[in-house]
Amino acid sequence: MTKDAQFALRRVIEKYTRNTRFCMICNYVSKIIPALQSRCTRFRFAPLGPDAVSERLSHVVTAERLSVTEDGLKAVVTLGMGDMRRTLNILQSTSMACAGKVVGQTDVYSCTGNPLPSDIEKIAHALLNEDFKAAFDRILLIGALRSLFFLAPTRSHLSRIR
Repeated sequence: MTKDAQFALRRVIEKYTRNTRFCMICNYVSKIIPALQSRCTRFRFAPLGPDAVSERLSHVVTAERLSVTEDGLKAVVTLGMGDMRRTLNILQSTSMACAGKVVGQTDVYSCTGNPLPSDIEKIAHALLNEDFKAAFDRILLIGALRSLFFLAPTRSHLSRIR
């Protein structure tokens, strides 16, 4: 909500406070103006556990008749980090991007722009066990193969390294 909208809501809350209760849900309390925060009781909720998220996600997949592999579901749960709204948004965007095909782990990570856990392991292994140039080349190769251009050196950078 914009600041102006929050000030307008504050006036509505003040006007109808005797006979109405309001419930506001937000992800970032810091984005709520102090005038509204002072009129509210805060309830903080811990992220949902992976079992609860998986159970509800399976229900949604069945109800929406989506084709998602087990590792695809696990990836959605992992990237959702216990936030059901985020989890459902990931599922929706991935299933729309992969319309008509079975959604797997690679699809989920690619659609969200996150590197695969196996790629992270390869990068960590290269950094810990190879010389700098070989590790750097391996990271560039992984980034190019997955379209993860988290490191895009120019030719002048490469010539200085070589």
